[in-house]
Amino acid sequence: MTTDRPTVPELVQAVREFLEAEVQPSLDGSVAFHTRVAVNVLKIVERELADGPALAAAEKSRLVELLGQDGDLDTLAEELIEAIRAGRMDVETPGLKEHLRATVMAKLAIDNPRYKSYQRALQD
Repeated sequence: MTTDRPTVPELVQAVREFLEAEVQPSLDGSVAFHTRVAVNVLKIVERELADGPALAAAEKSRLVELLGQDGDLDTLAEELIEAIRAGRMDVETPGLKEHLRATVMAKLAIDNPRYKSYQRALQD
């Protein structure tokens, strides 16, 4: 644990808030658009810093159970892709649909939690 302040999440938040509150309102045209894009990117970074490690750990845990082997997340994800491509796993494989849905939902939670389809899926 570090006691260094400000933390990385605090730095990202400070930049985002500055751009949103101080810079963006005074801009127009393409610079305003690119500033909105930058603000959205910083929001993604904030969510990734806050929730990414837990979501990755949950994905790895599901993959370990689904594949019956351990490894790092990237290797396990590649193993799953290969198993699907080779026909060793399909939509009838127990746990596969649930894993894929949970993985997509986790990625949307980071990338764009306001996405309407994501919000509808949360209701299911």
